[in-house]
Amino acid sequence: MLKNQRICSIKLDDHVRVRLSPNIEHERRVAIHDLLEDNVFAPIGGFDGPFQVHLTMQDGRLIFNIHDQADEPLVSFALPLAEFRSLIKDYFVVCGSYFDAIKTLSPSRIEAIDMGRRALHNEGSKLLQERLADRVSVDIDTARRLFTLLCVLHIRP
Repeated sequence: MLKNQRICSIKLDDHVRVRLSPNIEHERRVAIHDLLEDNVFAPIGGFDGPFQVHLTMQDGRLIFNIHDQADEPLVSFALPLAEFRSLIKDYFVVCGSYFDAIKTLSPSRIEAIDMGRRALHNEGSKLLQERLADRVSVDIDTARRLFTLLCVLHIRP
């Protein structure tokens, strides 16, 4: 994979953004930071990167607007999210349990909940990677960070 096939900037359309809990806001910041530090992002069609990616939710779809480094539009596509809904719902439930657990439960119980959280996150990341494959090639770490951002964008007021 070429070194320039990566995301150099990511923008989340959060014009209807709700106030995020400190834990979720932290996860969002970490995902963006880690994504920009190390990612593989190669849109199908031979576009030269690095890329600016604008993500937004619209009508139950995740919209990818991909721009070049100068912010000129290159390609856009929509990813239907119907098959992600129950996975995201389960992920939020387990994350809530995890954040509650770290306040009061034993380390072994916290670890058990965290294993479930990571398993759901891995499942969502793999599904995202598979569903993007005909539009953009991403490695699993990039898919993991994008899945985190998908979950953040999925939060409604």
